[in-house]
Amino acid sequence: MQCAECKGRGFCGLERCPIMSRFYARLPVRPADHYEGAAPSVFVGSYGYPKVAGGPLMIDDADHPPDWVRQGLGIDDIVGLRARTIRGAGEAKGLGRGIQEIALSSTPLDVEVRFVKPISFDLRFDGTIAPVGLTGAIRDMDVLGNARVDRAVDRATSDTDLGATDACEILNASGIDVYRITQLLTAGLLGRKRRIVPTRWAITAVDDTVSTRLKKKIARYPPLSGIEVFSAALYGNHIVCLLVPGDWKYEMIEVWGKQSLWGGGSETIACDGEGATKSGYSPLAGAYYSARLAVAEYLESVQRSARVLVLRNVTGEYWAPLGTWVVREAARNAMRGPKTSCASLPGAVDLASRLIGFTHWRPHSRLIPELATQKTLFDF
Repeated sequence: MQCAECKGRGFCGLERCPIMSRFYARLPVRPADHYEGAAPSVFVGSYGYPKVAGGPLMIDDADHPPDWVRQGLGIDDIVGLRARTIRGAGEAKGLGRGIQEIALSSTPLDVEVRFVKPISFDLRFDGTIAPVGLTGAIRDMDVLGNARVDRAVDRATSDTDLGATDACEILNASGIDVYRITQLLTAGLLGRKRRIVPTRWAITAVDDTVSTRLKKKIARYPPLSGIEVFSAALYGNHIVCLLVPGDWKYEMIEVWGKQSLWGGGSETIACDGEGATKSGYSPLAGAYYSARLAVAEYLESVQRSARVLVLRNVTGEYWAPLGTWVVREAARNAMRGPKTSCASLPGAVDLASRLIGFTHWRPHSRLIPELATQKTLFDF
């Protein structure tokens, strides 16, 4: 499956990439050199950092993935939506004030944008950020209307003595979701030394920061009363979460099947884990932190601690990368769903294998052998 190897870059030699064709089919017919309408969010690229390009994302949509899931949109629907989305590209610093107004607002603001030349198709696949079909270099931009700013957002963004990490924690505790917090960090509205942050970096930074703070709270809670297993699937991403009573440990194992988007010609298995702290950036990239956030949110909600194994099986149904939000929402769906209590660790491992659809993840796990052989204070 060449498209799994080249990710839309044309290595297969076909006249048109099968994946890209499905985006082309959903593009607007007429390119335009101006846009007037809703800009629900902002996007900042990472190329050439710190001199980066950024601007509004323009479409008549909230650009809020949980809404897409609640509305029951399929992967084709989301692809169509993203194919029609325009990414405005200009010098991020020069557009800073406008970008910040859009990021601050709890409701989408309208913008009037004129492009240097008509917008063009410029899709680039990325495992962290959602794809965007169209892009246009911004000549000038006006934000129409005034931002509606939540009280918690106003307090966090107005306090220039508040560090970005503390701001993320306070906003999350105030009920502001990670999607909004990511926008604020991207627009350079958080922290003492404020700067515009590339969107793909901000997504992972917020997931990591919020879940790290939740871990510190979880460490003070008593352990779960028993072993619990959760599962859910979203857009071809199957998630199984196995929770065992104990102090915090976390492991994630990803399996990309032979016919999955980025699986290549053979099945690919990757894993990573941590104890009380995490050193270095995970080789599983943003998915590791998105799934960790979902489980940490659950443990915080029940005020219990646990050792956690997350299994992710990516099937051929996931034909286009939509971003790490898919992993986050799939894991959240799993943790919100019904749980199965297991009397023993072997029984829980067997159940997890049945739910995920295979058993050969087991040799890759370090956590399960450790749980099977080591006793902790919680066992006495």
